[in-house]
Amino acid sequence: MKVFKKIILGVFVCVMLVSLVGCGKTKNVEGSLDEIMTKISSGLDDDMKSRLENVAITDDNIAHYLGTSDIEYKEGLAQEHITGSVAYSVVLLRAKENADIEAIKTTIKENVNPRRWICVWVEDEDVIIKNKGDLIILIMVSDEDNRNIIEKGFNNL
Repeated sequence: MKVFKKIILGVFVCVMLVSLVGCGKTKNVEGSLDEIMTKISSGLDDDMKSRLENVAITDDNIAHYLGTSDIEYKEGLAQEHITGSVAYSVVLLRAKENADIEAIKTTIKENVNPRRWICVWVEDEDVIIKNKGDLIILIMVSDEDNRNIIEKGFNNL
């Protein structure tokens, strides 16, 4: 009888753990890419925000922002500094349904050019690529404070 109770208790604990953890699938971030970009960059100072512009990612310009056009995606948005003398590029990319997110992140990491600006760059170790569900972010920002603000904003989505 004690063995039976232990088995039942074990099954109950396993069911509870599965219900708490789920199936390991991350929930997708809701909202338009413009809305999401506004949220993650909201901690930047007003002067910096006034010098940024959003550009839609298209098949014609994706290689400029990610170093390759060999990425299947649903939609994308880049946020860039309006002058070429500041190393600041944040890209949001929404992957297609059932896409291999890790493979996309690896492709970006292998192809993106953190030295694409004139006279300024981002160190390789400061390039950040992460995701929440189907939303991938590339952060190439030379200023550590601003880079941390963007990453924190993304983490808090």
